[in-house]
Amino acid sequence: MKVSKKRIAVLDIGTNTFHILIAELDSTGHFESIHREKIPVKLGQGGINQNIITDEAIVRAKNAFNYFNELTNSFQITDLRSIATSAVRNAENGEEFVKMAKKLFNISIDIIDGNREAELIYKGVKKAVLLDSSKTLIIDIGGGSVEFIICNKSTIFWKKSFEIGGQRLVEKFHQKEPISQSETELLLTYLEQELNELNIACTKYEPTTLIGASGAFETLSDIYYNEHYITGSIVEKNYHILPKPAFQKIHNELIIKTRNERLAISGMIEMRVDMIVVSSHLINYVLEKSKITKILTSNYALKEGILSELVDTNF
Repeated sequence: MKVSKKRIAVLDIGTNTFHILIAELDSTGHFESIHREKIPVKLGQGGINQNIITDEAIVRAKNAFNYFNELTNSFQITDLRSIATSAVRNAENGEEFVKMAKKLFNISIDIIDGNREAELIYKGVKKAVLLDSSKTLIIDIGGGSVEFIICNKSTIFWKKSFEIGGQRLVEKFHQKEPISQSETELLLTYLEQELNELNIACTKYEPTTLIGASGAFETLSDIYYNEHYITGSIVEKNYHILPKPAFQKIHNELIIKTRNERLAISGMIEMRVDMIVVSSHLINYVLEKSKITKILTSNYALKEGILSELVDTNF
């Protein structure tokens, strides 16, 4: 039987980063990534906590959209799916932003809510990590929101999206370098208040594995692997192992370093350096409040979840 293929692009319009994934989908139910790229547009910078997309951020977004159009044309894409998350769905001018993208760049953007985002992240992670019957907590730390999913291979037991993403936390709690003790105390108090539902769910379901999807988790894994000179032999294709003691060591170093000192760490990238401290505090808070003993980092998240659904609907 002849296998038919379609070339599709998925654009994830995030609060901090715009991601594009170009893949070939085939009629056997598989997809193959042929191009991945991310641009630090910082759509939420300066306006995330005021629920506005600033004029400066819109200019950066327009430049990214123009580039993505050139890219998709060069790859001869037959279908482009664009998803917008926290920054756009909460912005007072979010609908204007969507209309601009359609009018100027012919990019149709679907604004999704937090529950839908969590569902897609779950589907994406399942493509990277072989889940089993044990309960796992998936965390995706975005710039605007953070998604938590307690699940196993067949069931989502609980999921929720919280508007406590990295850009929001930075603008609220991390203005000094390094982060001050008073800022840290305010941040942890805030997490305690905001994440009560998560703590109740973790007590109820008792997940023992944490899977971090993309973003800060990728950077934490890169720091660990670079520090220990670990190469491909023990790195799985679509996920990495991050030992819990290794995370805690990295966390303790990150929170006492200035921005320039963090940027000098092998494995750190500039688009993550500003949000990595508050993200690390968030992860450490969850670990302290749960019975998690194992940490994995998934290279797949929302974009791959969309592709997973497209495989089912296109053939």
